[in-house]
Amino acid sequence: MKKKKPAILLLEDGRSFEGAAFGHIGETTGEVCFNTGMSGYQEILTDPSYCQQIVTMTAPHIGNYGVNSDDIESNRIQVAGFVVKE
Repeated sequence: MKKKKPAILLLEDGRSFEGAAFGHIGETTGEVCFNTGMSGYQEILTDPSYCQQIVTMTAPHIGNYGVNSDDIESNRIQVAGFVVKE
C-alpha cells in the first residue's frame, strides 16, 4: 500500500486543515468554494466557471462511479484544487 502524502489547506485567516494529497501533488492558490452535488464531479472538475477555485465537495464519496466522455465541460481540469472526504 502506498504511503499517503500529507496535504494542508491553509486559509487566509490562518486556519489550517490537514489531510492526504492525491492526484497532482503541488502547491496552489484559489478561492475556496463548495458544491453540494452527490454526483457530477467530472463536470465540476472541467467546468470553466470553477477556474482557479478550490472546490470542496460536501458529499462523502467522490470518484466511485468512473468518468464519461459525454460529461466533460471543457478540454482540461479547471479547478485549482479539489477537497473531498474519501
